[in-house]
Amino acid sequence: MKYLVTGGAGFIGSNLVDKLISMNNEVVVLDNFSSGIEENINSKAKLIKVDVSDSNNNDIIKSALKNVDTVFHIAAMARVQPSIDNPVTFEKNNSLGTINMLKCSVDANVRRFVYSASSSAYGNAVKMPMVEEDNIDPISPYAMQKYYGEVACKMFCKVYNIETVSLRYFNVYGERQSMEGAYALVVAAFARMRLNNVPLTIRGDGEQKRDFTYVKDVVKANILASESKLVGNGEVINIGNGDNRSVNEIAQMIGGETINVDPVIEPKETLADNSKAKELLGWSPKMNIEDWILKYKKDLGIN
Repeated sequence: MKYLVTGGAGFIGSNLVDKLISMNNEVVVLDNFSSGIEENINSKAKLIKVDVSDSNNNDIIKSALKNVDTVFHIAAMARVQPSIDNPVTFEKNNSLGTINMLKCSVDANVRRFVYSASSSAYGNAVKMPMVEEDNIDPISPYAMQKYYGEVACKMFCKVYNIETVSLRYFNVYGERQSMEGAYALVVAAFARMRLNNVPLTIRGDGEQKRDFTYVKDVVKANILASESKLVGNGEVINIGNGDNRSVNEIAQMIGGETINVDPVIEPKETLADNSKAKELLGWSPKMNIEDWILKYKKDLGIN
């Protein structure tokens, strides 16, 4: 089978590419390397350097889509805080990128489009766990854009007859997560601070909780979303572990001194109800974060 992965040089995308290739599939990667790393790309994948948000590149994109069964649209400018600082840039990349890939996929007769959505769409929810039918209340441009992608996928399914499904990820961690930059994910950021022998910086009181989900579990969810005969009509599905940990708990797992600084705009808690993923995809998470952090610390030489 032939698949196309946008953002295939990134954290989640490159893990998905590796798995697809290990299953003897043909894989095309589209990436503009705004955050992806070329070294992440499997040597057996076909790499095309292109910005999928720029419609001037549509001939290149449609050529890459020839005979593709499923598009996994993972490419996006990520993270909440930088989207607040640069909402227009994020809008162009995230919203236009999704619409453009949907239209090119329709034109190329792609069977199914699997979209990487985000639990940030729920906003500062009070009721836990979060279920897909809950109210949507984005509190950042990034969250708004990722939700818009879900709406676009559902509309394209109805209007253009392409099968679509949106997977709402909950705080993905794992191999190839970036330690660099001011907005690195908390697990990697804490590990970097520990390696540099500086205190772990905790925003606010550290009691904000997140449902941490392992990247290879997310990869499995994507593959199942491509294969399942129970989806394809614009469904939205939570992909989360179904439990959560506070930032303070993550800091304790990494170890070392901590300091608290001013809070930022972010939800107080996330927690996925993943029963829909189990029902429609046959998916369930396999990794818990405590076990993974033990291995992560050992690999990094953190005692």
